[in-house]
Amino acid sequence: MTLAKEYPKIMITGGGGYVASALVPKLLSLGCKVAVLDLFLYGEDVLPSHPNLEKIKGDIRDIESVRKAAKGAQAIIHLACISNDPSFELNPELGKSINLDAFHNIIETVKEEKPKRFIYASSSSIYGIQDNPNVREDAPAKPLTDYSKFKLECEYILRKANLPAETIWTIIRPATVCGYANRLRLDLVVNVLTIHALVNKKIRLFGGSQLRPNIVIDDMVNAYIALLEAPGKLVHREAFNAGYHNFSLEQIAQLVRDTLGDRKIEIITEKSNDLRSYHINSDKIRERIGFEAKNGLEVAIKGLKEAYEKNLIESGLENPKYHNIKLMQQVKLQ
Repeated sequence: MTLAKEYPKIMITGGGGYVASALVPKLLSLGCKVAVLDLFLYGEDVLPSHPNLEKIKGDIRDIESVRKAAKGAQAIIHLACISNDPSFELNPELGKSINLDAFHNIIETVKEEKPKRFIYASSSSIYGIQDNPNVREDAPAKPLTDYSKFKLECEYILRKANLPAETIWTIIRPATVCGYANRLRLDLVVNVLTIHALVNKKIRLFGGSQLRPNIVIDDMVNAYIALLEAPGKLVHREAFNAGYHNFSLEQIAQLVRDTLGDRKIEIITEKSNDLRSYHINSDKIRERIGFEAKNGLEVAIKGLKEAYEKNLIESGLENPKYHNIKLMQQVKLQ
């Protein structure tokens, strides 16, 4: 099948976010019409102007906005959320209203529209700290923060939602995404270590032995495409990890320095109270539908370096648009 023939219209919540700013152009290049629902806190220019792209500035907490964006969609991908633990904990009530309460609007809209596919972006953070160094999808969830607890709660809501029989639904649990995108984030581990190395010639680590699974943004985009293309019987009611490169923070720092080719970059290690360490296994998505990441972390690091050298990153350490917490403090989102 061709994606555009199977899904002439795809609706994406959070379509102005980091991953979506790479996913939306890919879907457009494949001939799909895309409707994006987003508050566009980082600007509408993170997405291209395109005749097949509809940008709807709205809030997923408003069900009428969700309905408007989803009207006639054959696939819905739910990405919108307050991302990462520090951003979430800055305003817990706001985080709950968006990450948990608004999920009911998404579910209600899926029931009304009856799309062929629904994909929910959960998080590998639901696993918390695991003794097992090779965490698979059936591992017990041990969420440590409200962010990860609500991600898990939405999974439970979805499983109990009794969606229309014609809707194939899937949960994906991404690792930390990295690499350059139009809506860039520089508050994620590989990205933040790289920008510090480029700007300060110093990488400061808190701890160092903790394992962190990552996935390059191009691979994350292709994972969504693969889930849309996969036969429904292989992905319906299934959860899939999407995380590779299970390196320690120290290994990532060394890789950044080696990839940038600058031995003058200093790696400074300090003590940390954050001992979260986990290694997720993504064999299931490869065995079930043949998807596997193709890019090493070097690809993400080189992409950030290239963007930095082309002056596509403006004041990377201070600019609020690259840091979720700084931007949320600036705009005072309610």
